[in-house]
Amino acid sequence: MRRRRKSLTSSQEQPQAIDLTPMLDVVFIMLIFFIVTATFIKEPGIEVDRSVAITANQRNVSVLVAINDNNEIWIDKKRVEPHAVRLHILRLYAENPQGGLVIQADRNADIEMLALVADEAKSVGIVDISVAAEIQ
Repeated sequence: MRRRRKSLTSSQEQPQAIDLTPMLDVVFIMLIFFIVTATFIKEPGIEVDRSVAITANQRNVSVLVAINDNNEIWIDKKRVEPHAVRLHILRLYAENPQGGLVIQADRNADIEMLALVADEAKSVGIVDISVAAEIQ
């Protein structure tokens, strides 16, 4: 009996392709993971001229409130009336109960507005309240 040798040309003619689908799946899963776990910086909506301080601590922030020189209160890029401050702080604090409150008050803002925001934050249950200042 004579054996026939199989022709290798048929298998050599087919180009070999690398399947990239599993690698793309891993990349998309990592992208979703990084987006979900990213910490986003919250902006109050206005730029304030902060007072100068010698010491400063950076803490976990869940609520950021700005008070401009016209004593307008800004939360989440929206102007908030003084009687509605508590509701806005409560909504943001419910999203991240481990965070604190940072008040960015303009150096020409009245202390009464700063005290109003701090009192409303305390009534919500926030104990970590800070006033933002520029480091000297």
